[in-house]
Amino acid sequence: MQISSILDYIDNGHMALPEFQRGYVWGREQVRGLFQSLYRGHPVGSLLVWATDASTAAHRGDNKLAPGVVKLLLDGQQRITSLYGVIRGHPPKFFDGNEKAFTDLRFNLETEEFEFFQPIKMRDDPLWIDVTELMKKGNAGIGAFVTELSKDPNSVEKVGDYMGRLNRLLGIRDKAFHIEEVTGADKTLDVVVDIFNRVNSGGTKLSKGDLALAKICADWPEARDTMKGSISRWRSGGYDFSLDWLLRSVNTILTGEAKFLYLHDKSAEAIADALKRAVRQTDAVLNMIAGRLGLDHDRVLFSRFAIPVMVRYLDTHGGKLDEKTRDKLLFWYVQSGMWGRFSASTESVIDKDLGILEQSGGDLDKLIAELRLSQGGLRVEPGHFHSWSVGARFYPVLYMLTRVTEARDWGTGLPLKSNLLGKMNKLEVHHIFPRARLYEADYSRPEVNALANFCFLTKDTNLFISDRKPEEYFPEIENAHPGALASQWIPNDPVLWRVENFRDFLEARKELLSEAANKFLASLLHDEASILEANRPARLTTRSLLGGITSEEEARELEELNDWVATQGYARGETSWDYVDPDTGEQRAILDLAWPHGVQSELTEPVAVLLDESAELISLASSAGFRCFTSATAFKRYVQRLSASGQELAAE
Repeated sequence: MQISSILDYIDNGHMALPEFQRGYVWGREQVRGLFQSLYRGHPVGSLLVWATDASTAAHRGDNKLAPGVVKLLLDGQQRITSLYGVIRGHPPKFFDGNEKAFTDLRFNLETEEFEFFQPIKMRDDPLWIDVTELMKKGNAGIGAFVTELSKDPNSVEKVGDYMGRLNRLLGIRDKAFHIEEVTGADKTLDVVVDIFNRVNSGGTKLSKGDLALAKICADWPEARDTMKGSISRWRSGGYDFSLDWLLRSVNTILTGEAKFLYLHDKSAEAIADALKRAVRQTDAVLNMIAGRLGLDHDRVLFSRFAIPVMVRYLDTHGGKLDEKTRDKLLFWYVQSGMWGRFSASTESVIDKDLGILEQSGGDLDKLIAELRLSQGGLRVEPGHFHSWSVGARFYPVLYMLTRVTEARDWGTGLPLKSNLLGKMNKLEVHHIFPRARLYEADYSRPEVNALANFCFLTKDTNLFISDRKPEEYFPEIENAHPGALASQWIPNDPVLWRVENFRDFLEARKELLSEAANKFLASLLHDEASILEANRPARLTTRSLLGGITSEEEARELEELNDWVATQGYARGETSWDYVDPDTGEQRAILDLAWPHGVQSELTEPVAVLLDESAELISLASSAGFRCFTSATAFKRYVQRLSASGQELAAE
């Protein structure tokens, strides 16, 4: 079938996208490569469609299907969407992605190359043709271009060649795709999804969550958009969640289980009701975590897979908890985060905790006892603050203590509350002993970036202190704002403020931090603080933690890189990804920015961006199956090459 006919089929409702398909994920490089191949006459593959009755076809978008048989694209979405976007000048109605990927494509009449618009390079150069403009005007557009080129003395002699190239470019619309059909009464959704996964074994194989959502959307087509609305709202509030993550809470509310397969036999009405409850209780849990613990944005929201358990618990209690029960639930949440309860075998651990709640009638003491069984004591020890970097599990604990104890800013003397206004009042990580001064004194990187050398200050104060030594600026702070240093757990012995005594400072501050942490944890238990006591201390890690983000500058670079990846149409990575020992569950390393399932989930290899990290960490991550990049530039090149390398990225 000719490309022009395929696009007409989409417009008149005879061809659409099945609901279970993921959205548009191509970037500009793939689009450019597709048009280059079509222009040169290279093969670009065939299409696979599911021919089914329009009256029962669960399709994406709000376009109305034509009566009779409709063709749902199983293999070819990215190519057809790209062609539609460039040729029509706007995305199809089933579109869900970044339309900048196919906007402003240009063709050079001299070099016969495709590139996207670059103002300095292309403006006022008639040899750069707007591909969409030509496609929309057709032969009339060729005449207009030829007339314009004839006015240029430098182009007159080549007008004939250029006209031939324009016709060849316009002829892309007449290229034909071979189409294979899946049809027959026996081709149920389950069968078609299985075919889809077999066809795409080297491409976008659907995850368990995708499969569950596909079945849901068959009966409730608006499910995906409804869920994405909540995801978008949370993102605007500073939390970055996935559809799979939200679906997990829907599942726990509706089935009391973590595994998605239990959703398959639930009605659309039951799932819609569970989604409303899941969203409502998730809002409540996030408000509890932010309001009572001060963990008010994504970078400090550890133990996020504890939240589906909390959502289930809250829902079974009608969404209402008394103060003591609420605080005990939050105590369990913090403990789950500190010990990395959900870092490995997430699904089975969620099921285990849900089972404990079910069998005990919602007894939180039983949940806490399970933590003690695996961890030992639940008290925080000074040694737990030995970790370093922003990604360590106790980094959110430090942020939490800063918020809940109203630690004071050293520049203003004011409590560091979450409602401080203005970009200069956004909290930033501050190295108490400046990195430059410590490196000058030959301290190691883990020492320089130890959690006990971190505190939180406003951006304005951070800039004001700059890289001065504590022995210089601490007296000024104490004089201007008495008690502000102590509010941030700074040892009051001036001898410890000297660079040569930095290690002793760290040990003293670890003691103060662990004391503050235990005091707060006890407050969450009210009159049951004895739960914190145990016959043996909490388990300490036996090895040094590798990797992690060590500065605001590094964090910003990674955030900008993650944003850039999203603009290319790919999935956002996970910042400070927690790598655990698969056998012990012990945290081994923190990967700065990771895509554990690939930038296209289950399509490309696991990748990680590791900025200024050790060879040991790179070796560990590589052994765990990650392809590692040590600079943002190198990773960007990788993303841009995805389409050019058929071995790294299947087209669909």
